Amino acid sequence: MRGAIRILLAIVGVVAIVLAVIYFIVPAGSLPLPDALGREAGSQVIHVKHGIAALVAGLLCWLLVWDMGSPLL
Repeated sequence: MRGAIRILLAIVGVVAIVLAVIYFIVPAGSLPLPDALGREAGSQVIHVKHGIAALVAGLLCWLLVWDMGSPLL
C-alpha cells in the first residue's frame, strides 16, 4: 500500500512540475484545455502565481515521496 501511495505521489509531483513549467512559459491566451488552466482568450499574461503554486505542490509531493522512503519512519 505504501509503495502505491509513493508511486501516485511521484506521478502527481511530475505532473505538477510540468504544469508549472507550462504556466511559466506559455501565455494565458495559449494555454491548452480552454477554461481549465486559467486560459484567457487573447491574453499575453504569464500566470506566475499559478506556476509558483504548481511548482510548490510538485516539490511537496516529491518531498513526501522522499520522506516515505526514509527508514526512520
